[in-house]
Amino acid sequence: MAHAARILLYFLFAGIGLTLIASGLMWWFEASRRLARALNSALGKAADAVIYDLDGHKAAGLDFTAGDLAIMWETGAQGLVFAFDEIEGAELIVDERVVARAQKGESRRVLNETHAQASRVTLRLMFNDVETPEFEVNLFGQVSHNPIHAQTAAEAVRLGRKWLSHIDAVIKRLPAAPSPYPTEESAPVAVAQTAPRTAKPVHKPASVPPPWEDDDGYDDQNDTYNDEKH
Repeated sequence: MAHAARILLYFLFAGIGLTLIASGLMWWFEASRRLARALNSALGKAADAVIYDLDGHKAAGLDFTAGDLAIMWETGAQGLVFAFDEIEGAELIVDERVVARAQKGESRRVLNETHAQASRVTLRLMFNDVETPEFEVNLFGQVSHNPIHAQTAAEAVRLGRKWLSHIDAVIKRLPAAPSPYPTEESAPVAVAQTAPRTAKPVHKPASVPPPWEDDDGYDDQNDTYNDEKH
C-alpha cells in the first residue's frame, strides 16, 4: 500500500508540474503578450500608447520620447518602425465610413458622435511609405473577452479618438516643410564683400640697369669734366 501511495503521489506531483509548465507557456505565448514584447523590442522600451487587434494578430505602439511609431503583424513576427515625420495621418472608420481624420496639410475632422450602436470600429494609420502606406487595426468587431480589447463600440470609438489626438499632436509638432520657392523674407540677401588683396612678388630683370646708369649713348671717355679735372 505504501509503495502504491508513493507512486500515486509521484504521478500527482508530475501532473501538477506539467500543468504549471503548460500554464506558464500559455501565458508567455498569449497573443497580446507576444505583441507587447515585439513592440517593446522594436521601440527599445515599453510603448507609451498601445492598441491591439488580436483577431488580426496586429498591434501598434507609440514612443513619445524617441518619436517613433511601431506596427506589428503576424503576432509580432513582422513589423516596422516609423519616425514621427513619416506619419501622414490617421482615420477612424465606423461601419465602413470615415467619421474622423487627422492628416498633414488638412484641418482635423472632429468626431461628434459616440456611435454606440456600431458593429465595427477600425483605426487606419497612414505613412509616407511606398510598401506600407496604410495599416489598419480593428478596435471593435468580433466579441472578445480579453480585457485589452474594447468591450463596446462606444469604448472603441473613444480609444480611436484618443489615438487620433495623438497623431494630430504629432503632426502639429513637426516643423513645416520649407517652400521650394523663396520668398522676399526668406530670399538670401547678397552682401558685397571685398576680396582680400594678396601681395604679388615683383621680379625685376637683372639686365636692366638703374636709371642713373643709363648713359643714353653717353661715353665716359669723352667726359670733358673729367678731362678738365685731369
